[in-house]
Amino acid sequence: MLDGLGEHAVGIDGVLVALADRANVKVGDLGDEHERTYSKKRASVSWLQSIPGERRVIRWIVIACLALAGCSVPQRGPAVPLDHVEQAMPLGIANVRFFADGSLEPMIRVATQAVDREKAALQAAGRPTRSMPSAYYLAVSGGGANGAFGAGLLNGWSRSGQRPTFNVVTGISTGALIAPFAFLGASHDDALREIYTSMSADRIFRRRSLAAIMFSDALADATPLAETIDKYADQPLLDAIGREYEKGRLLLIGTTDLDAQRPVIWNIGALAVSRHPQALDLFRRILRASTAIPGAFQPVLIDVEIDGRKFQEMHVDGGAIAQLFLYPSSFEVGRMGERARHAYIIRNARVDARHSETEPRTINIAVRAVGTMLTASGNNDLLLTYFVSRRDGVDYNLAFIGPDFGEVRSGEFEPAYMQALYDYGYRRGALGGLWYKVPPALAPQQ
Repeated sequence: MLDGLGEHAVGIDGVLVALADRANVKVGDLGDEHERTYSKKRASVSWLQSIPGERRVIRWIVIACLALAGCSVPQRGPAVPLDHVEQAMPLGIANVRFFADGSLEPMIRVATQAVDREKAALQAAGRPTRSMPSAYYLAVSGGGANGAFGAGLLNGWSRSGQRPTFNVVTGISTGALIAPFAFLGASHDDALREIYTSMSADRIFRRRSLAAIMFSDALADATPLAETIDKYADQPLLDAIGREYEKGRLLLIGTTDLDAQRPVIWNIGALAVSRHPQALDLFRRILRASTAIPGAFQPVLIDVEIDGRKFQEMHVDGGAIAQLFLYPSSFEVGRMGERARHAYIIRNARVDARHSETEPRTINIAVRAVGTMLTASGNNDLLLTYFVSRRDGVDYNLAFIGPDFGEVRSGEFEPAYMQALYDYGYRRGALGGLWYKVPPALAPQQ
């Protein structure tokens, strides 16, 4: 969701602007409980009214401090020490995650074991393994409400009868919410449609008062999004992912370890087959973390234990580092044997620059600038996946929101906009996807 900050990539910019407007705070803005505290404490310091001159500044500082006295700062456990970061393994489950910028050994091990399971499944079905069938990879990017495009595209693609079964599905941010359903195929299209055509701002976040913001870990409360995730990411869904994992397929979700400032790739299938009693909770936490826009939504703390000592990692939106990923660029997929390979990239955003007059206000300038940076970052990710695919002999296919989509959003996670975008993606998918073979930055200019 992080890359939704751009004007052309629906996300959290409206949330930030709305919350910033609360800086013109009135007593009522503090919330009922804090308003009562404020009124009571203000009465107790009424004697300050008689203090002349600059000392009245102190009076207002005292009043503000008393008003905020009831607020508590979020607590967390100690972070994993730097020299133990690679050793930390949540729930003690082997292969459950690895760092995208780290040693290749974990990724090679995961990929090799997946191919072995795939061969075993093919043999059990009486199919030859000497010449492996084509492999299909799907990467779903972030984009906030623009995830409706990817949801519609996938469902329309199912309707066309041309959508393949993917060997590997990856997702970041809103793409992380789409990825499990894309991984499980057309049988889960209805859930995907329901999520992205019934979503609204009040099912994503709740605004916090200025007082709460000053002493909390985010501008908004993302509890509604967590409740939505809990509704759809249930035990049957995780069990289904585990069954596909046993056939050699991989579902990979990206988050950002904020303490380590490193990209993390979570192997959801390994988590599913572990049968750990806390596996479902961790699965939900991973999805929440991948959509946790830093500063806007609460980060997610994940418990780890090293040599009997307990620590916590702070994870946020995978889009803090990359808007999408296919596989680590240092990993040469050709090492996994000769076979035809096809990559499909769904970019839940526009890739063209969108002109808009920027208001000369701090929050507007900051949001516009961050959105511009994230758009550039997303376009660079498209280039990276393209060049890595070419290096490895992988057929490259890209879909994104084109300039022919003209719907203008009127609010944050606005249902009419998302429905229109879903329908647009569905029409594209029903035609087979209309895939581009190169990123727009490399395409000839008309």
